[in-house]
Parts: sequence; structure tokens; C-alpha cells
Amino acid sequence: MKAVELAQSVMNDPQPGAGLGVVAECLWHARAGNWDQAHDLCQDLPGKAGSWIHAWLHREEGDLGNAGYWYSRAGKSIPNKNVSLEDEWLAIATELLG
Repeated sequence: MKAVELAQSVMNDPQPGAGLGVVAECLWHARAGNWDQAHDLCQDLPGKAGSWIHAWLHREEGDLGNAGYWYSRAGKSIPNKNVSLEDEWLAIATELLG
């Protein structure tokens, strides 16, 4: 599933669709505002994908110190404050989902 399709799914469906991979499901919950579910899922994702989503979640909650740690683990910089959470989510989803 592509990033735009996943974003539309969040707006149209009450739950993530069956058969989504863990990365897509984690992104779905993050976009839907299901912070705890997304956080639990991203902690189980190995490597930079889980770290990047984890960073975004802590940026969303306003914990920039914790977010900075996870951005570092993901090999990413903390986005400029002019980059909206929505724009960053789309960038993450686009890169991770293709």
C-alpha cells in the first residue's frame, strides 16, 4: 500500500485493513491518532524504520528530547519546526512504503 492510499484509509476506515504489514499498520495508527498502539508497534520494529516512526510519535507528543534520541537512531535529523507533523508523516510513509 502506498502512503497516499494509507492516509485515505485512515480517513475512511475505523480500523487498519487486514493484511497490512507491521510498518503500514504502525503508520496507520500513528496517522489515526492511536498513539499507544503505534508506539507499541514501532517498539517491535527492528532497525531504522521503527526508530523513525518512534521519533515522529515523540515529536507529536512534544517530547523533543526523546524524539531527538530516536531520530538519531533512525539516522535522521529532527525536522525544522516549519515541517508539519502531517508533512513529515507523509514523507516517512512514502519512504518506508515506497
